[in-house]
Amino acid sequence: MLKKERQAYILHQVNLHNKVLSSSLCSEIDVSEDTIRRDLQELADEGKIIKVHGGALSHSFNHVHFPVNGVYSQNQKRAIAQKAIALIKNGMFVLTSGGTTIIEMARSLPPQLKATFISGSIPAVLEYMHHPNIEVILVGDKISKSSKITVGSEAIAKIKQVKADICFLGTNAIDAQQGITDNDWEVVQLKKAMIESSKKVVCLSIAEKINTIQPIQVCALTEIDALITELNPGNPALQPYVEAGIEVL
Repeated sequence: MLKKERQAYILHQVNLHNKVLSSSLCSEIDVSEDTIRRDLQELADEGKIIKVHGGALSHSFNHVHFPVNGVYSQNQKRAIAQKAIALIKNGMFVLTSGGTTIIEMARSLPPQLKATFISGSIPAVLEYMHHPNIEVILVGDKISKSSKITVGSEAIAKIKQVKADICFLGTNAIDAQQGITDNDWEVVQLKKAMIESSKKVVCLSIAEKINTIQPIQVCALTEIDALITELNPGNPALQPYVEAGIEVL
């Protein structure tokens, strides 16, 4: 693979998953760590990514306020948000993770909705605070600078005290065999707690993340109640998830 092709692949993975690990890129592209390190540095020097120890981040992680426009696959994420909102009813306790799809959902909530939203995502909480009729509960502990979300034992303990009607998970990767996976250990532990504390778990994922795998498992498909993508539910790509017993919207 030529350098230009490698760097295009790396940039796409950063945009898709928000964060990449150098070790994973080495395996996927089959090149040395030194090669990946140089590629990441060049992309960072060009202002296309944020280089961090062990990998790279999307520029979306560098802002507490996500941009209104210019988000990767924004139209698809807005379509997902509209489907998700249809599941929220007045009086519900709603638990959410972070991510740009969750932000699109937060920005699209109808003004008449009266519900309680619980999250450790700083950007999501800021969006919920603008809503006229929503109660907001911030789950606190230390803040992960890379993902702009509270993590750690205290945040997990507080989530376990919650009995949410519904949980919306921003999804990094989903696969019919491996289930939901991610690349951030602390965020994974937070998502596990959210799943345990919710009556209904809904994964939000753009179609491009379907049949992709990250290094750390969040949960098996059996722990997911619904999957929302921008695709028509009858799309063949979604059939394995329907067969797994998941409600596909």
